[in-house]
Amino acid sequence: MAVILKGMEVANAMKEGLMAENEALVAKGTTPCLAIVRVGERPDDLAYERGALKRFEGLGIATKVSVFPEDVAQSDFETGFKEINDDSAVHGILLFRPLPKHLDEDAILKIIDPEKDMDGMCDTNIAKVFAGDESGYAPCTPEGVIELLKHFDVPLKGAKVALVGRSMVVGKPLAMLLLKENATITICHTRTKDLAAECRAADILIAAAGAAKMIKAEHVKEGAVVIDVGINVDEEGNLCGDVDFETVEPLASMITPVPGGVGSVTTSMLAKHVLTAAAK
Repeated sequence: MAVILKGMEVANAMKEGLMAENEALVAKGTTPCLAIVRVGERPDDLAYERGALKRFEGLGIATKVSVFPEDVAQSDFETGFKEINDDSAVHGILLFRPLPKHLDEDAILKIIDPEKDMDGMCDTNIAKVFAGDESGYAPCTPEGVIELLKHFDVPLKGAKVALVGRSMVVGKPLAMLLLKENATITICHTRTKDLAAECRAADILIAAAGAAKMIKAEHVKEGAVVIDVGINVDEEGNLCGDVDFETVEPLASMITPVPGGVGSVTTSMLAKHVLTAAAK
């Protein structure tokens, strides 16, 4: 029976410090504020948004939500985004990605102020992650994974980690953060030969491919720590992760659920970034 790593435990451990930091800033005349920018109604975006709004409300941090129609024109989206970016009352911006295919995401990432880029999207912040420069903002989900592993005392130094997923949102920046902790990383993806064997060699298996229940029992060695970063919707319309929890849980020593795992920590890391930006 695996230990279930619940993200709320980590978030609650962070809560008091975040609330105190927010109250101190408000007392000095600064009201930290996050702008959430969403295009369309993707279920995973909506799930994250609900969690973020609930967390920020609990911490007393202000939020603004700007929703654009899924068929918004590039020019209209850029104009609206610039207004949000230039708003002096907004200290941080969270843009849900990927954007619809007709929109040029790179153009938006060139617009965003690196000091307001709370999820490590722009080239400046990503470069700082790869350079080990902590003055920038790393993507919140990879930072949330590190925070969760440390909270539950999972040894990282020298550990063999199989990371399934190579996106710039999770996979690649997470690999850099894990290397900083002196873990040994194998980055896997859809074209990895014998993916199951690569995963079974790992002490820590992190699933971040965005494919519902793709990680099965055959991918997991007994006693491994399994971290599920995926947020998917199954055929019944329920949220699920990249890990087939029912078949993997009996093998793992520790495992995160979906929902209730990494996502709960991610929103706390987002809050931490907003407070840092507001303090600057």
